[in-house]
Amino acid sequence: MLVLISYDVSTTTSMGRKRLRQVAKTCEDYGQRVQNSVFECEVDPGLLLKIKDILVKLIDTKTDSLRIYNLGNKGQERIEHIGVKQSFDINGPLIV
Repeated sequence: MLVLISYDVSTTTSMGRKRLRQVAKTCEDYGQRVQNSVFECEVDPGLLLKIKDILVKLIDTKTDSLRIYNLGNKGQERIEHIGVKQSFDINGPLIV
């Protein structure tokens, strides 16, 4: 299923900047960055729970926010992209 993860991490402190790097790195490990703080991830329900658990432990719920949108198994069909930097198809063939 396709999941969209977005976050807003307060960077007013050095700990906030560290959290931002950790959240971004975690999202990069599981998905593709499509905007500065937005990632598309193709995951199964178990992996989604794992990612959510990791991210919830990383953020400070008093200053940061995390949003997870489950677009389902046909999520790619629900995406309309306009403008530059078209992303690649996560489910398409990988040519090395």
